Amino acid sequence: MPKVAVVPGDGVGKEVTREAVTALRAVTAGTDLELDLVEWPHGADRYLETGEAITDAEFDDLRANYQAILLGALGDARVAGNEHARQILLGMRFKLDLYVNFRPVRLFHESHTPLRDKGVDDVDMVIFRENTEGVYVGMGGTFKQGTPDEVAIQEDVNTRKGVERIIRAAFEWARANGKTRVTMSDKSNAMEFAGGLWRRVFKLVSAEYAGIESEALYVDMLAMDMVRRPERYQVIVTGNLFGDILSDLGSQLAGGLGLSPSGNIHPGRIGLFEPVHGSAPDLAGRDLANPFAAILTSGLMLEHLGRPDLGKRLEHAVRDCIVAGETTADLGGTLGTAAAGDAVVRRLAAGS
Repeated sequence: MPKVAVVPGDGVGKEVTREAVTALRAVTAGTDLELDLVEWPHGADRYLETGEAITDAEFDDLRANYQAILLGALGDARVAGNEHARQILLGMRFKLDLYVNFRPVRLFHESHTPLRDKGVDDVDMVIFRENTEGVYVGMGGTFKQGTPDEVAIQEDVNTRKGVERIIRAAFEWARANGKTRVTMSDKSNAMEFAGGLWRRVFKLVSAEYAGIESEALYVDMLAMDMVRRPERYQVIVTGNLFGDILSDLGSQLAGGLGLSPSGNIHPGRIGLFEPVHGSAPDLAGRDLANPFAAILTSGLMLEHLGRPDLGKRLEHAVRDCIVAGETTADLGGTLGTAAAGDAVVRRLAAGS
């Protein structure tokens, strides 16, 4: 029985996670997959009460006893610096070595893309973002802080091991899913040393995958071309910072953050799955948040747990709701959070 830590978190995270859990129970009902869903109280409330975001013992528990984590959203104005969010989210990514940030970009209805004359067949790609290196490792510092002569340095850390394993993960996924092109993105014309490493490793790894076209593009070129002709891109692999930016760009091409799931994965180990929207404290408690990203995220989690068939059922149910206009206001509908979740469950019952 797969054991899943459910972390609703803060703000609308609690509301969308509730709908995701309900959809998970509905899609697994009557199957041979029984999930042990254990709710964890980690978020701003616990941090303010105890001063602890997440402990080393809890990280050990996750490694030893859990197969997945379903996270709602983190962020609360009562914690001015969002220390708890960084310690929990970045802590999970780095301490659990979840080096693949997997972001599918898929348009379900042409009315939800800002691109003219683009349809559902034109916006369908996945982005592999390196998740444990780059500028997000926090190496650097300041000198003469607060003075006119202040200097700030932020290091961009790239290792051969880290670069190779994310590139290989992208090619493996492409081969397993019948994709024919992998695009690597960097800024080697301005960042010679980091970009040079990415380009050398990409060339070496791509040579092992006959039948899959490989190309390397500067990140600014790729960002422009994703808007101009998204249909050209199937699998994109890039570093931590560029992947963060490109995946958010992709989410807008596909209808917004309310439809954007993600997985933080180390193949063969525990995975962390989260919708990429924030905690939206201004929407919390108002039954306005879109639960579809959280439900799609739970579908990615099911794939990680070895049941892609159930994950696809969740995706199809969400798609059918969108096509029928059974959505929250951000997608042009009239449903609240709970009603949109109920609509997905009804679609599942009807055989989506």
